[in-house]
Amino acid sequence: MQISLKQLVYFIAVAESGSISRALTSLNVTQSVVTEAIKKLEDTLGAELFTRHARGMVLTHAGHQFLRHAHEVLATLRNAEQAIRERPDTVTGKLNLGVTSLVTAYYLPYLLDRFERVFPGVEVSIVEDRRGYIEHLLIGGELDVAVMDVSNVDKQALETRTLLRSPWRVWLAANHPLAQKEAIRLEELHPERFLALKNDELEEVTQQIYRLSRFPKIAVRTDSIEAMRSLVAVGIGVAVLPNLMYRPWSLEGDRLESRPLLEELPRLEIGVVWRRGSALSETARQFLVIVAEHARIQDQDALFRF
Repeated sequence: MQISLKQLVYFIAVAESGSISRALTSLNVTQSVVTEAIKKLEDTLGAELFTRHARGMVLTHAGHQFLRHAHEVLATLRNAEQAIRERPDTVTGKLNLGVTSLVTAYYLPYLLDRFERVFPGVEVSIVEDRRGYIEHLLIGGELDVAVMDVSNVDKQALETRTLLRSPWRVWLAANHPLAQKEAIRLEELHPERFLALKNDELEEVTQQIYRLSRFPKIAVRTDSIEAMRSLVAVGIGVAVLPNLMYRPWSLEGDRLESRPLLEELPRLEIGVVWRRGSALSETARQFLVIVAEHARIQDQDALFRF
């Protein structure tokens, strides 16, 4: 049996929302249609994609792997459609793009790859720096547009659009006792050794997590997410990080687990930013189109109207 495009769309919606009922808000079909599509998809693949429980549906390791490929399939189809419709080969010029380190590591590669494939005639110049300095360059007109955490930017001087909202989750070794839980309270982390990621975009929520966990012992502070991944995998400590960073198909993926938090924390908001009132160049406008389409594929809760 062949896999259909609708099965991929339904699968992604359920995977991103965490339940079939929540997925239905973005799908104009009944619950039985989605349920049957997921079942047929699992039968075709010969693997369970979700673990079902009372609170919803959680991706299995196979589900995480298939989600990445499903995104790539839909992205390829949309790329083909847009390439025929807009003749992007006629667009030329330069795009001055600002990013923060968080975006560079976990969002920019896929976004930039898509933009450069769709608009091969545009030269992209990238500046990576701290959020405050990127804002300074945008206001000064030295950057056309930037992609970064938009939760605390200067809204009087800058225009923003959210691309995705990433919830925070607990990372722990696969054999950790807390991995038996479906969700974890922050206070349960108090006796644990805590691993802290040094990143200015995460600092405010990290401090909130630290207080709500009743100040656990910090075992390691590092600015390396790969170090964090390895330290968690071998059981040195636990971490609380945005789900955007979780990569179950990574080298340490088989030894890592992540669990949702019972507390509601401010989600990491990755968005696109430009100077308020400025006339966007053709290359910048096309970039906004690409990031909106990329966000539509990646996150059901994103805002897409530019």
